[in-house]
Amino acid sequence: MAASLIESFSILEDPRIERNKRHQLIDIIVLVISAVISGAEGWEAIEEFGKTKLDWLRRFVPLENGIPSPDCIRRVISRLSAQGFQECFMDWVSTVSEVTAGEIVAIDGKTLRRSHDRKQDKKPIHIVSAWASENGVALGQIKTAEKSNEITAVPELLELLDINGFIVTLDAMGCQHGHADKIIAGGADYVLAVKGNQGNLHEAVEDYFMVAREAEFQGIDFEYSEEKEKSHGRIEVRRYWITEDLQTLPSVDLWKGLRSIGMVERVCHQDGKETVEVRYYINSIPADAKLFSRAVRGHWGIENSLHWVLDVVFREDESRIRRGNAPEIMNTVRQMALNLLRKEPSTLSIKKKRLKAAWNDDYRANLLVG
Repeated sequence: MAASLIESFSILEDPRIERNKRHQLIDIIVLVISAVISGAEGWEAIEEFGKTKLDWLRRFVPLENGIPSPDCIRRVISRLSAQGFQECFMDWVSTVSEVTAGEIVAIDGKTLRRSHDRKQDKKPIHIVSAWASENGVALGQIKTAEKSNEITAVPELLELLDINGFIVTLDAMGCQHGHADKIIAGGADYVLAVKGNQGNLHEAVEDYFMVAREAEFQGIDFEYSEEKEKSHGRIEVRRYWITEDLQTLPSVDLWKGLRSIGMVERVCHQDGKETVEVRYYINSIPADAKLFSRAVRGHWGIENSLHWVLDVVFREDESRIRRGNAPEIMNTVRQMALNLLRKEPSTLSIKKKRLKAAWNDDYRANLLVG
């Protein structure tokens, strides 16, 4: 895996002029990734890891001039092309991860809260990521434009990804005609959450299921699935309804590939209280309740399996890295580290795997080599 990483990133363009290249770019990249896997969270920590593990690092890259300074690491990473780094990352993912047809690919956004720079009048950056929920693999990510949002970033990310055969899930902001077009054109299916941003559509789907439930779905061809989960004194029941009856929907032709609509009800019992949440969806998948439930759960998983881990385990929201392209690139580095840690088959938590990687040279080497 280390060889595939080096091969994928060896084509990345070095922004430095030749006379300033005291440290090779691939040496710095391998250093940064290895350090982040092992718990480093800033430039000084990356340097300290490198000095401590120099002999170990030279098993993979020469580092002929030793470990670069924190300022050198910061300057190089912040000046790299974010798009170029992302393309190398996605090439690497394709060589080390097997994501099969039918996989649920959840696309969702996350703000790097402390990446703002008041001196430069720079707002926190917002990253839209693609997550293969069942394999636990980050597939790619892209930063939203300064004065834009996820609506414009999603098509750019879809353009980069090979989504053929997947089921792509998006939250309500991603429920857009153009996104549906892009997903179908890429050979994938979609499950899109619908809320008030699609006013008439949301109202029509909501009304349909309200009337259908009151009539106990008599005369309606539909599928139903139910799940019950108990955990830490909390009982959650999830109910799924899906149908291919689209007669009451407005402007169906605007949604390429639209085949079904669905409703999910989550009922939670905890501490003697009951909360109910209802969500509605439009889909290009058939009326298969098990498939629908798998897609919906897969999208919920991106919050717990990717965003939460980056915030809590990798402390991404506390990171003060903010110059140039460094925040975006370090987000990708953390996702690379997470992919490597998840691929390791032990039952240890991600936090414990990072601690073990910091302490154990052979374990860290196995993570990189695979």
